[in-house]
Amino acid sequence: MANRESDPDKIKVNGVELAYRFDGPENAHVVMMSNSLMSNYGMWDVTVPALTDRYRVLRYDTRGQGRSGTTPGPYSIEMLADDAIGLIDQLGVGRVHFVGLSMGGMTAQQIGARYADRVYSLSLCDTASEMPPRSMWEERLLTVQTKGIAGLLDVMIQRWFTPPFIARDPDTIEKVRRMISATPVEGYIACASAVRDMAQTTMLLQVKAPTLILVGRQDPACTVENSTVLHRMIDGAQMVILEEAAHLSNIEQPQAFNSALRAFIDRVDDAFPKSA
Repeated sequence: MANRESDPDKIKVNGVELAYRFDGPENAHVVMMSNSLMSNYGMWDVTVPALTDRYRVLRYDTRGQGRSGTTPGPYSIEMLADDAIGLIDQLGVGRVHFVGLSMGGMTAQQIGARYADRVYSLSLCDTASEMPPRSMWEERLLTVQTKGIAGLLDVMIQRWFTPPFIARDPDTIEKVRRMISATPVEGYIACASAVRDMAQTTMLLQVKAPTLILVGRQDPACTVENSTVLHRMIDGAQMVILEEAAHLSNIEQPQAFNSALRAFIDRVDDAFPKSA
């Protein structure tokens, strides 16, 4: 994972400061990227260069994550989607191609269903419309309350990447460990509560935007089965399974991920003039 870190810009949206960053040409259509739980917009470092020759990429840290502000929880996925739309409005970027991974993909589902006119396309990556069992989330929340984020660090690495990748790319794994460790405890609890309480499967019937579903074959968190539900419920959705990839498939298999994502966004974007 390349190091593209710098001090983010910040803007107040819905009562919270959101950290964000732009890359790419200013006059281009925007690809907006939403991060997973326990991460920040740096998780997209290996994805951004595949887009910026044609698109303006907008990355941001979800409320309670990374360098964005944390407000009292619990949150809801609806709230996080409203934050994303508020950021679009505050920055005046117009319609976007919205890309979300895991929690970011849950946010994307809400946007596709409730704000259809704000998106050209949706890319739902390693995500799900429901995340049972509740007992697992209660156990994680208890762990973080008693041991801090460090209590989940090793578990997350093992769920986010396959063992061969962990063994062959220790530098990337160390960067991801630092990213996880920087997650505020209060922000984790508030966002994890949103994921725990989410029930969005029926809502998917309202999604009309062109939709790509990307999932790692070995993802134990948001499984191929979870993605199959999305594929069946969203009319016309395209599904791509990435081999030898777990949860953060964009980092583990960047070439395959970037190729599928870029081909999909290009195909949709070609239908819209630059003034759209």
